Amino acid sequence: MTIEGPLSIGIVDKEGGGREIHLSFSAEFRALSMDEQAAGFMAYVRDLRAALDKTDGDERERAGMAMVLQIAEELQPHVASGDLALDETIVVEMQPQSPLDALIAGG
Repeated sequence: MTIEGPLSIGIVDKEGGGREIHLSFSAEFRALSMDEQAAGFMAYVRDLRAALDKTDGDERERAGMAMVLQIAEELQPHVASGDLALDETIVVEMQPQSPLDALIAGG
């Protein structure tokens, strides 16, 4: 399932094993005012929650979406307060056996 929004999400295989999630904000999102960014990101989190609630069946897809939602929820107050450098890439190291590993392997 694809959710359009302010984040570009990539998975990078690390040298020596493991993976990282790389999160970048789109140029369009960065160009918005801080109030528009806050409102837009809140809507993005709301859309992710709704999509997760509607997802049934594939547990791997659900687990991957839940992880992205969790990251977005953690970022939301920082986007709203303007204390994130939106032009930098956020890197999240994934633990072995991450739900996203299963999602990637299946997709």
